[in-house]
This record gives sequence, structure tokens and C-alpha cells, in this order.
Amino acid sequence: MMKRILGITLTMMAATFQVQAQEYADLNYKFEKGQQFELEQKSRNETYMTVNEAQQRTTRDYNNIITIDVTEVNPGKSVLTFSYKDLKFNFNAKNTNIAVDAKGPASEEPFQEGLKQILKKPFTVEINSFGVINKIEGLDELLDNASVAFDKLKKDEQAAYKKLMKDQFGTEAFRSWLEQLLVMYPAHGIKSGTQWEESVPMRGGLIGSIDLYWSLQTWDSQTAKISGTSKIRTDKVQLLTLDDDIKATAEINGETQSNYLINRSSGLPSICVQNTELNGTYKYKVNKAKGIKKEILVPVKIITNASYKIKQMK
Repeated sequence: MMKRILGITLTMMAATFQVQAQEYADLNYKFEKGQQFELEQKSRNETYMTVNEAQQRTTRDYNNIITIDVTEVNPGKSVLTFSYKDLKFNFNAKNTNIAVDAKGPASEEPFQEGLKQILKKPFTVEINSFGVINKIEGLDELLDNASVAFDKLKKDEQAAYKKLMKDQFGTEAFRSWLEQLLVMYPAHGIKSGTQWEESVPMRGGLIGSIDLYWSLQTWDSQTAKISGTSKIRTDKVQLLTLDDDIKATAEINGETQSNYLINRSSGLPSICVQNTELNGTYKYKVNKAKGIKKEILVPVKIITNASYKIKQMK
């Protein structure tokens, strides 16, 4: 009789432990050497500024496909080799209109030749199993080599194109959006409703910090649904260099709302949709060469809508 009771008790304990274990999802990045993924990026960024009561609007559209090869797997970290397979970029500002398809027919637009130079050229990202990006190597060198496309331009035009290339596709810009695309997972199992957070610096252009918050909504053996919020704030005393070599400080705040469908076998998002809105002001500093005779407060609004898809190719 005692053996039977003991057996029933042990069976109940085992069942309870199994249920408890199933309540927690273990989320991390898991790769195998030789795997290949394809990332599709579609995004639109709109910036509105009011300078001396005149509104200025700048738009940037991206429609890119990036291949990701797993080239090295080590304990706790992996090296992923990225390369642009397709690059489409539109840029519209007050005096500039650039529409580029890097795989399109020859164009007189120098930026098209510049982007064509970086197609299918590899650069690497080292990422740990929780999603922290350790380093990015080779991307800025690619852009430096691609800048030969601007050699025939005037010196000021060369500088403007190089700055545009770096601002949109350089290491800091690339790392900035990749840090918000890839969820940083906690070091322990989590259950539905759990929230966790990390902080990263703003990179490329603005100076400040981004506080990232994620919450696990639902999950099963293959997928997990995660919602995310990024609280963004600039350092209002740091001096920036804006377009046209204008010096300014920025007091801009806002947030990004994100929704992810995670593939648990790799940890990568199969789908990610993000919406960002920032509001605040630039304070232009005196610059007589630019006709700025006193400090000017410039209201600014930045809206970004983006979607990403990642699928495994092999």
C-alpha cells in the first residue's frame, strides 16, 4: 500500500514539475555553421523641421534584401556574415532628390554607383547567445572603397555624398537598427507576461540613450510572440553636426512600438513591425557663415514605420 501511495506521489510530483517547466520559455540565439537566412527590410523615415516658420520635410525610403550566413559558431557567440543582395533607397530633402536601385540600369546619379559598389560585399557581425552585438567589422571599409564612385565630383559634393552614405549605411547606423530589430533575451527562462529590459546608446547622428523593454505575450514549441517598447531620449547638452554643417544641440524624445514573431529554433524574428515617433527641438548655434546670427529653436518631428522579414534559406 505504501509503495502504491509513494508511486502515486512521485508521479504527481513529476507531472507538476513538467507543467511548471512548460510554463517557462528558454529564448536565445542558436545557430549552426552553414545556415543561411535572408532579411527583407522595408522602412520609411520622415523628418519635419520648422526653420524660421518655414517647414522642411526630409524622407528616406529603404527596400533592401540582406543575406546572412552563419560562418562561425563558438560557445556563447556566433559570427554572422551579412551582404546586401538588393538595395533600393530614396532620399528627398529641400534641395536633393535621390532615387536609387543598386541593381537597376546605369544612371547619372552618383549615389547609385556608390551603393552598387557594396552589393554582395561581405561584412561580419559577432553576436552572443542573448542578442548582444559584440562588434561589426568590415562595413565602414566597404563604404570607404565604394566612395570612389564620387571621385569625379566637386570636393563639397564628395563630402556630402560620403556623409549621406555613412549616415544611412555606416556601421553606427546599421548597428542602431539591428539592435532594435534583434530582441536581447534574458539569461533565464521566462513565462508569458514577463517583462525585461536593456539600455543601449543612440548611434549615428543623435546622441542619447535608448531604454528597451520587451514582454513575452504567448509562445509554443516553435514560435514566440513578443511586444517591445523603446524609450528614446537625447542628451540635450551634446553638440551635434547636422546637414549643411550646422552645429546644434537636440532635446528630442519619443518611443518605438514593436511586435515580433520569433522563430525559436534560431531566436531570430520571422516578422518584426516597428513604429517610431519622436518630437522635440534642435537649438541651432550661431554660425554667421550659414546666416544664423543668433540661437534658433527648431521644432522637429521624426516618424519611422518599418517592417522586417527573416526566413531561413538553408
